[in-house]
Amino acid sequence: MVSEKDFIFNKSETPVSDGSFQWSAPSNIALVKYWGKKEHHPNSKTDQAEQIPANPSISFTLNHCKTITTLEFIKKGDCSNFSFDLLFEGRPKEDFKPKIQKFFERIEIYCPYLKNYHFTINTQNTFPHSSGIASSASGMAALAMNIMSLEKELNPTMTDNFFYQKASFLARLGSGSACRSIKGNIVVWGNHKEIIESSDLFGIELPSEIHANFKNYQDTILLVDKGEKQVSSTIGHDLMLNHPFAEQRFSQAHQNLSAIKLVLENGNLFEFIQIVENEALTLHAMMMTSIPYFILMKPNTLEIISRIWKFRNATKIPVCFTLDAGANVHVLYPENVRVETLQFIKDELIGYCQNGQYICDKIGFGAQKL
Repeated sequence: MVSEKDFIFNKSETPVSDGSFQWSAPSNIALVKYWGKKEHHPNSKTDQAEQIPANPSISFTLNHCKTITTLEFIKKGDCSNFSFDLLFEGRPKEDFKPKIQKFFERIEIYCPYLKNYHFTINTQNTFPHSSGIASSASGMAALAMNIMSLEKELNPTMTDNFFYQKASFLARLGSGSACRSIKGNIVVWGNHKEIIESSDLFGIELPSEIHANFKNYQDTILLVDKGEKQVSSTIGHDLMLNHPFAEQRFSQAHQNLSAIKLVLENGNLFEFIQIVENEALTLHAMMMTSIPYFILMKPNTLEIISRIWKFRNATKIPVCFTLDAGANVHVLYPENVRVETLQFIKDELIGYCQNGQYICDKIGFGAQKL
């Protein structure tokens, strides 16, 4: 079993004075949702307990919706503090800085070399900011990949397996779901009894042969509401701590993960649709039944869902939806029905999107060095 201690950097460093790296990392969309964290025990030696999922999750890695981050670094004399500049699309972005500062503080025990350098972090998204697509997942994943590139320079004997595992581990400490944006097209995060090597500490590629039905699976994201998040993820996860249905939900996630693992192997699209839509609606049901409670769907979200159901019943085309903790709808469908499905989306669904905006994406393969 890999433990947190395995990720603490304690090698004798190969001297590195300056340099730069650039990585892209994609967003991901969960099929079985992560909602709720295990309680943080303040007496634990590190902060790692803050980002342990209360249930395992599984996601499709996306291809086009990604963050591209350049990390420049130069050795400095005073090693008492973290030192970094943050640019978003080439311009200073002060309001992002506290999140990066907190991330550095959280991972310092694992990456003690961070205080030796001044960093310039320049980041941009290939999708519109505040479009309701999870940019914290892709952003933290891209930053973690760059940090691991620096660590590999300091420790050239590092294996590829360790490189990606620790990158996922670090990304998780920035944003839980970011650990699913590192590697692989279908990623599992969280301990699950049927998936060997699954871990609460990092994401792993689903170690199964995936059925041809799910190769190149499509995801068209309908931007129903591009406003700021109604509820921050942190607050949303915390609402599960005293939730009356929490235990049933966590056990349901384990069952749904077992079921979807089989489906991804055997190609049963009907069962896939049932699990994925059930998970999406359960996530929103949890929000509606917490104290305080929230309704994150908009009227247009519901209209889109009902039109997807009507279209599927009429045509038997295996198109379904999933949702994140917001109003936007991810329309999922196999590649071989792409033409018909896109026509349906253009004819019937775009009118419910803000300014008619939508993004066509598909399954991708994780972070890439540029």
